[in-house]
Amino acid sequence: MKPTVAGLPKATSGRRDAKDDQTSRAAREIIDKEVAERVSKTERLRAARLEMESNQEPLPAAKPKARKAAGPRRARSN
Repeated sequence: MKPTVAGLPKATSGRRDAKDDQTSRAAREIIDKEVAERVSKTERLRAARLEMESNQEPLPAAKPKARKAAGPRRARSN
C-alpha cells in the first residue's frame, strides 16, 4: 500500500487480488453447479419414490413378537 497525502495507506488492487477474485468466482460457479445438480437429483429420486410407493399395496401390520419368559437369575462368581 502506498501512503497518501493524508498519511493513510491507499488501497490498491493488484494482480494478486484479481487472481484471487477469478479463483473465487470459478469456485463459486463449480459449487453452485454441484448444488443445482444435487437438488435436481433429489427431486427426481423423490418423485420416483413417491410414484413407486403409490403403486405398491400396503404391507400388513407386523405382529409384535412374544417375549421369552426370563429364566432364573444366577449369582455372579468371581
